[in-house]
Amino acid sequence: MQRKIEYRQQGGFTLIEIMVVVVILGILAAAIVPRLTEAPAEARKKMARTNINTIMTQLELYKMHNFNYPSTDQGLQSLVSKPAGSPEPRNWQQGGYLNKLPKDPWGNEYQYLNPGVNAEIDVFSLGADGRPGGEGEAADIGNWQD
Repeated sequence: MQRKIEYRQQGGFTLIEIMVVVVILGILAAAIVPRLTEAPAEARKKMARTNINTIMTQLELYKMHNFNYPSTDQGLQSLVSKPAGSPEPRNWQQGGYLNKLPKDPWGNEYQYLNPGVNAEIDVFSLGADGRPGGEGEAADIGNWQD
């Protein structure tokens, strides 16, 4: 008995088909990866803006009680503990205005100026680099911005 040997042509991908798939994946990666890397930076900026808005709200309450904002020397710490010096906060809220001062998303202290350069008072983060100015994630974020 003789066996008949059948040869089947094996299915596979040609080099051109593989190259087309690689090019398509490369195009998709080029479009998607930048958006994924920008998302954390945008989230940090939004968090900084939210913290600044909270601080500004408490500074407004401080002003309503004490008829003026804390001085630059008294700083944002005056929202946590009663400040010394001038102007004296005569009606400082018992327990403070904040339990503690938040750090910006990059782990730095928020900055405070009275009088401000950009507004009546300035509350701002120096951004990722911790230095004035900068661009992108290193840019300053302050209460004078939308």
